[in-house]
Amino acid sequence: MTTSTILLLLLSVLIAAGLSFYQYLYKANYKSKLHLFLAFLRFASLFLIFVLLINPIISRKTFETSKTPLPIVVDNSQSVKELGQDNVARELSRKLAENSQLKAKYDVQLYRFDADFQSGNELDFNGKQTHIDQVAQNLKQFYRSQNYPVVLLTDGNQTIGNDYVYSFQQNTTVYPLVLGDTTTFFDLKVNQLNVNKYAFLKNKFPVEVFLQYNGTKAVNATFSIQQGNATIHKQNVSFSPSKKAQMISVLLSAERVGVQTFKAVISTSEKEKNNYNNTKNFAVEVIDQRSEIALISAINHPDLGALKRAIESNKQRKVTTIKPNEIKSLQDYNVLILYQPTAEFKPVLDQNKNLGLNSWVITGTSTDFNLLNQYQNQVEFKVSSQNEDYSADYNPQFASFATENIGFEQFPPLEHPFGTITIKENSNPLLKARIRNIGTENPLLTFSENGLKRNAFLFGENIWKWRMESHIKTKSFEQFDVLADKVIQYLASNAAKKSLVVTHESFYNSGETIEISAQYFNKNYEFEENARLTISLQNKKTGKSKKYDFLKGTGEYKVNLDGLEHGNYSFTVTENNSKSKYSGTFEVLDFEIEKQFVNPDLNRLKQLAANTNGKTYYPTQVDALIKSLLENENYIPTEKAVIKKTPLIDWIWCLIMLIATLSLEWFVRKYNGLL
Repeated sequence: MTTSTILLLLLSVLIAAGLSFYQYLYKANYKSKLHLFLAFLRFASLFLIFVLLINPIISRKTFETSKTPLPIVVDNSQSVKELGQDNVARELSRKLAENSQLKAKYDVQLYRFDADFQSGNELDFNGKQTHIDQVAQNLKQFYRSQNYPVVLLTDGNQTIGNDYVYSFQQNTTVYPLVLGDTTTFFDLKVNQLNVNKYAFLKNKFPVEVFLQYNGTKAVNATFSIQQGNATIHKQNVSFSPSKKAQMISVLLSAERVGVQTFKAVISTSEKEKNNYNNTKNFAVEVIDQRSEIALISAINHPDLGALKRAIESNKQRKVTTIKPNEIKSLQDYNVLILYQPTAEFKPVLDQNKNLGLNSWVITGTSTDFNLLNQYQNQVEFKVSSQNEDYSADYNPQFASFATENIGFEQFPPLEHPFGTITIKENSNPLLKARIRNIGTENPLLTFSENGLKRNAFLFGENIWKWRMESHIKTKSFEQFDVLADKVIQYLASNAAKKSLVVTHESFYNSGETIEISAQYFNKNYEFEENARLTISLQNKKTGKSKKYDFLKGTGEYKVNLDGLEHGNYSFTVTENNSKSKYSGTFEVLDFEIEKQFVNPDLNRLKQLAANTNGKTYYPTQVDALIKSLLENENYIPTEKAVIKKTPLIDWIWCLIMLIATLSLEWFVRKYNGLL
């Protein structure tokens, strides 16, 4: 305590004693023990009040020793076990963590990592991925402003994340302890394979393969791509010490719909240490997006050619221009384009009343509007014999499918009989009609959906002028053709809105994240925040089944299915309140990325050590590493003084004693009739 505080306390004692003496003893005729006791209680109460006001503080000085942190980080991924270094890693980490001299100088902390970063020394070497960059990011968060060394026990073969060579911050010195045999072994490897996940039926899709060689002599090998028991591509490749990598591009044909599984294989007569990395499985989902479109018209018009060329710019579309009296059956088509229907369309409309094919109706100056009013109930036409030019206004609120404004307002006007067009059912207009600068209530291009039934309506002819105008502005037909293709894609799809929407891939690589997301909507098609979703998963080969709960995220529910064996799986997602269900399948391909290596990545570990002013060590040099850490003068424990200030009396206890003394004084006075 300071001198001023001590003086204040002494003054408090004197004032409390003086007031107590004056109140109970100075004027008392008879000084009994009772008066002395009451005086003591009054003295204690007054003194405690003064102590609360003064709040005397006691300062205590202690010394603390601050050690430099020494994180020992062990690679817990499967590649360490595949290189036969799991027991070595356990022994080295134990020896470093339990060294008494290191503990005396450093704050030794043990961590392990694979795809995740965790503390502790429980090593099983079953990690499916190696994420060394994550080690740097986590240590940076733990020791923000400190200079410290890091001992990194790893083979250096990272499979995910950013380049770890440049990830560690400047105040960190990394000492890689290299796990694995650095001797060069003969090895051929399918290093990387690039392929699109989807392909269209009857098209060709590219496959890009990177082959890698590790060895000291020239060698000839055979590269092949297999599907089932059939070899669909085969070629010879050669490697040498100066030519250790090759890139091969192959075009494969998409012959069947569904998930098609392939195998890329490189083989040679030479004996290899690791044959697992000679094969890489991959898969492509083949989609049949072909659409047969009937462009039906009783008249000749430039719009017919423009529409046919625009739609067929997508090779998955085939447009047949045909007159209404030439059609025998509509069952050969997916979508109908009814161009300016006239009385000749009556048989076509009668057929489609039973089939219910989605259609795109285009009206103009030659249209029989009475016929249209008779055969459909989405739109009602009341038109005159006078023609009018209608320009387009883009509707930014359009939501039936993704599109953009390609300059509709600047396109030439379309010609159509003047009148009123009334939409009877729910519709979503993409374009609204405008007469010169005056907007109208009439739509120009609109879409309607009723259950599985979808229709599009264009009210105006001479759309060929739009395609030409688009080409003049952009030097390409692409924008207009994309719009036409999206209209056809919308009509070719009969998918109705579902309450339970599940998103998943058709195939996954073994070892990678297998995540399935789902959305559940109520009757108003609003996202349901309180849905209870579960997934039942079954391996088709073994029959084993598992059940998982979805976790709610932002706007969706997710479930993680990591750790599945390779094979085919079927699953059912159920919303437990409404019992809505979705069933699907996916395949897990046999690919363990951690089994691809035959050597540690020594060059990158050396580069990491050089970048952080560290040094690379091998398992046989662990004693030298310990000695280097002990002799390093940059990391010396520091002692610092810590001054702790605490109140002389805790104010709570002081307040309790004050209440007790005042209460006791009042009861004594009351009992003895002094009040």
